[in-house]
Amino acid sequence: MDPVIKYYLAIDIGASSGRHILAHLEDGRMVLEEVHRFPNGMTEKDGELVWDVDELFAQIKLGMKKCAELGKIPVSVGVDTWGVDIVLLDKDGKRIGNAVAYRDGRTRGMDEEVYRLIPEDELYARTGIQKAIFNTIYQLMALKRKKPEHLEKAETMLMMPDYFHYMLSGAAVTEYTEATTGQLISPETRDWDMELIGKLGYPKRIFRKIVAPGTAVGELTESVRKEVGYNCKVVVPATHDTGSAVIAVPTDSDNAMYISSGTWSLMGTELLKANCSPESKASNLTNEGGYDYRFRYLKNIMGLWMIQSVKKEIGGELGFGEICEMASKCSIPSIVDCNDDRFLAPANMTEEVRSACRESGQQVPEGIAEIASVIYNSLAQCYAKTVKEIESITGQKYDRIHIVGGGSNAEYLNRLTAQATGIPVYAGPTEATAIGNVAAQMMTAGELPGLKAARKCVFNSFPIVQYR
Repeated sequence: MDPVIKYYLAIDIGASSGRHILAHLEDGRMVLEEVHRFPNGMTEKDGELVWDVDELFAQIKLGMKKCAELGKIPVSVGVDTWGVDIVLLDKDGKRIGNAVAYRDGRTRGMDEEVYRLIPEDELYARTGIQKAIFNTIYQLMALKRKKPEHLEKAETMLMMPDYFHYMLSGAAVTEYTEATTGQLISPETRDWDMELIGKLGYPKRIFRKIVAPGTAVGELTESVRKEVGYNCKVVVPATHDTGSAVIAVPTDSDNAMYISSGTWSLMGTELLKANCSPESKASNLTNEGGYDYRFRYLKNIMGLWMIQSVKKEIGGELGFGEICEMASKCSIPSIVDCNDDRFLAPANMTEEVRSACRESGQQVPEGIAEIASVIYNSLAQCYAKTVKEIESITGQKYDRIHIVGGGSNAEYLNRLTAQATGIPVYAGPTEATAIGNVAAQMMTAGELPGLKAARKCVFNSFPIVQYR
C-alpha cells in the first residue's frame, strides 16, 4: 500500500441498500471506490416491521474486511443511516427487543398521547422538528404504552447509526444530527431537552451524551479488529444520511436550496438559527441539525420511495433510467399529493396512485410509464410549492437548487423541477451521503480545513449537470 495515501471509509446504509465507499484525496480531488454493497429492507418479526441489525452489522464487518483484502486500510470509519429509529440496550449492553422500523404501525395514535402531556404547538416551538408520526418521540410513547417492561429494563437508547458505532468501538454516544430527527433535542442548547423528556415520562437515564459530527469516539474493539484484520479510528460523521448529504452540496452561495433525493426527498436550505415559528410549523418545515451546528431547514417529501415501490410491483426488469425515459414521453396531466400519508406504506403503491387520481376526478394512469409520469410530475409540483413556502417564511429568494443523491440521476425529474420552480437546477453528486460522510472524517483528520473547503473539493471532484 502506498504510505502517502490516506483512506477513509464511509458506510452508508439506506432503507433499501448499504454500501462501503473508500475515499482518498488525489491532487486535491476526492476519489471514491465502492468496495462492498449489500441489500437492506424491513422484515416482519413478532408482528412488527423490523430491521435485521445483526445482518447489517455482519455486512458492515464484511465490507471492512474487503478493505484489508484490497490492501487499503482506512485511517477511520464512520456510519450513516436514516433517522428516528432506535435500539434499546440493557445494563449489560445487550439489545432489548427488535429494532423496530419507522414504517411499523406501533406509533398510530401516539401523537395524541404525547399532546396530552405537551401541546403540539409548544412541542414545535421547543424542538423546531416537524410532526411525523414515526419520530422517536412517538416511538418511545408506543413503548411506554405497549411495552413498558422494555423501557424499565433499558439503560441506554441509541439511534441506529449510534448502535453500529457502539458495536464497532464500544462507545455508547449519540450523534447530534441524528438525534435531532427524534424531536427531543433543544435547538438552543443543542442537547437533550430533559425537561420535555421528564414531562413525557421517559427514563432520563437512557439518553446518552450528544457528540458533534466529526467526533472521534475511539478505535475498533478487539473482537472487531480480529475479524476485519486491522485497527482504525471510529469517527462519527453527520450520521443522519441527509446531514451527510448536505455537507456534500457543492455550493458557496447563501441563496441555495437543496434536495437530497433518494427514498425520501429532503428539500430545504441551511440556517444558522432554527426557525420555530408558528408559520414554520404550519408549513410542516423542520429544523434538523447539521454539520457545525447549522440547521437543515427542510421539508420531508415522500420522494423516490413511490417510484421504487411501483418498480418492484410492475417494473419487471426495467431500470430506473428506462422508467424515467418512458415517463418523459407521457402527457397524462394527473397530480397527487406526494405527502399524503396514504403513500407512506400502502399495500400496493401502484393501486394507491391510481385510486388517488380516481377519487380526485383525474385521469387514472395505466401502466408503468403513466404511473411514473404522475409521480415525477407530482414531485416537481411539490418541490415548487416548498420553494414558495420557504421563501415566504425566510423572506429570502433562492437562485439555485442543488439536487444531490441517487435522484440526481433522474434527468426527467430534474428538468420538471427546473420548469416547475423557475429556478436553475444543479444535479450531482450522486453519492452525496457517502461523500459528506468521508468529508467529515477528512475534516477531523485535518485533510480538509473546514466546510467551505470540503464543498469546494466536492465541486471540483464530481460532475455537476445544470438544468434551466
